[in-house]
Amino acid sequence: MTTDSLSTTFAALADPTRRAILARLALGETTVAELAKPFSISAPAVTKHLKVLQRAKLITQGRNAQWRPCQLNATPLREAAEFIEQYRQYWEQSLDRLEAYLKILQSEEIQRAGNKD
Repeated sequence: MTTDSLSTTFAALADPTRRAILARLALGETTVAELAKPFSISAPAVTKHLKVLQRAKLITQGRNAQWRPCQLNATPLREAAEFIEQYRQYWEQSLDRLEAYLKILQSEEIQRAGNKD
């Protein structure tokens, strides 16, 4: 069974630990050991998270002697942002309609209050 890259990206982003790892890598390349420091999980658990991020092509992992530096690959994030951007216009139009409706309700309420006097 194959999964499209967008689904793989969103699945990888679904976990807060993986999002935290990506946030750290946005600051620059670092080692697996450094990535694992802030988390209260085992090294094998961190490695599993890194494998998910690698499968989603969100990170690359090199090999330099005894350490394995990790780097962010933001291309899949751009693709996810472009997908979400398609819906921004819908959201904005919906909010604009809601705002217009609320203004009508407020106007009607002001008119009713004025008629009571």
